[in-house]
Order: sequence, then C-alpha cells, then structure tokens
Amino acid sequence: MTLSMYQASVPVFVRALTNLTHVLKKGEAHAKAKSVSDETLLQTRLIVDMLPLIKQVQIACDMATRGIARLAGVEPKSFEDNETTLAQAYDRIARATDYIKSFTAEQIDGSETRAIHLKMRNGELDFDGQTYLLHFVIPNLFFHCTTAYNILREAGTEIGKTDFIGQA
Repeated sequence: MTLSMYQASVPVFVRALTNLTHVLKKGEAHAKAKSVSDETLLQTRLIVDMLPLIKQVQIACDMATRGIARLAGVEPKSFEDNETTLAQAYDRIARATDYIKSFTAEQIDGSETRAIHLKMRNGELDFDGQTYLLHFVIPNLFFHCTTAYNILREAGTEIGKTDFIGQA
C-alpha cells in the first residue's frame, strides 16, 4: 500500500498542531505557577536574534494551512498575526486545525506533481507538490513546533519528548 499525499499531510499537520497546543497548555500552567504573564511568556525567545514563542506558533500554523491549501491548488486562507494572549494563540491553532481538516483526500491526492511557486524574502522557490510537502512544509512545520517546545522547556516548563510527539 502506498502513502498518499493526503495521509502524509493532513493527519501529520493536525497532530503537530494538537501537540503544540498540549505543550503550550503545560507552558501556561508553569507560567501561572510562577506568576508570569501571557505576554511575557509569548515574547520569550531562546536567543535575542530568534523569533519569540508567539511567532513560532503563528509560523507553525501558517506552514500547515498554507501548505495544505497550495497542495489543494487553492489560495491559502490568511490569518492575522495579532495574538497577544495564550487564549488567542489556542484559538489560532484551533482555527488552523479546522481549516486543515476541511480539505478532503480528493483535493490533496494527486498533487505530487502540482507546480508550486513561492515568493520569499530572499528569492523565489519552485517545487513540485511532493518536494514542497516533504522538503519544505514538513521540515518548517516541525522546526517551528520544536522551537516553541524548546522555548517552553528553557523557560522551565516540565515537558518531554512524549509531550511533543503525543499519543500514537
């Protein structure tokens, strides 16, 4: 049996964002126990030249939502980057997850050869659908989820690998 583009994207994206919510909730509990505000936690960085926690969450959501839309050949839904509280961050993840779940296998399967063109800050990129999914979207999604996890862990949140990976 072969793995379809839908199976390699939608369930993977949903699980990554679900687990991101899980580690954020653990981070929120830790922050509350230490009297750390949402704003302070969301602006926490690993190092001064890296993006803060909230931006990691926003980019993870954007990677998944824009990725699935491009694979389906539709214009990606836009989400404003205006979250300032954890409740708003959870809502962003939930809206992104709902959007991802709205795509069907029929929309995604067969997108392996779909031409995908991106305009980035540092140039333009061209992919076929399979390369875009496996070599751009998934690595970027997990980079930003991992960075969010690392920010929370560095802030003292008691989380581990099973919190990041979730339940099988």
